[in-house]
Amino acid sequence: MKYFTNRELTRSATALRLGINNVPTEDIRENLRVLVDCLLDPLREMWGAPLIVTSGYRCAELNRAVGGVTNSHHLKGMAADLVSYANTACENARLMRVLVASGLHWTQAIWECDRRGSTWVHVSYDQAKLRNEVIYL
Repeated sequence: MKYFTNRELTRSATALRLGINNVPTEDIRENLRVLVDCLLDPLREMWGAPLIVTSGYRCAELNRAVGGVTNSHHLKGMAADLVSYANTACENARLMRVLVASGLHWTQAIWECDRRGSTWVHVSYDQAKLRNEVIYL
């Protein structure tokens, strides 16, 4: 874990606001380590600049609070939502393109946006299901 920390992969303003204990188990910490070592750190190296994790591990209570799907890789510590340091739609789209062209392996890469126009790249890494699925929502 060269560029990312467990703290940034587990922090959540929603969890703090609602008093949700979002502390991962040792198994989930190991999944986070694999996610970082196999996907996030290599992507950061290719990107050449800081990436911001806007959502990483989510316990079940936190996942419900933010409207996450019940089978989310976030629940297992196998996913992160990323934005570029500039956090513009253009730069976040470029991040998605870099990931897709990277030659790295992942489970899902999802280009997401919300009603306000915010954009981010959801990435997941499940060692048993590396299928490089790309989804644009």
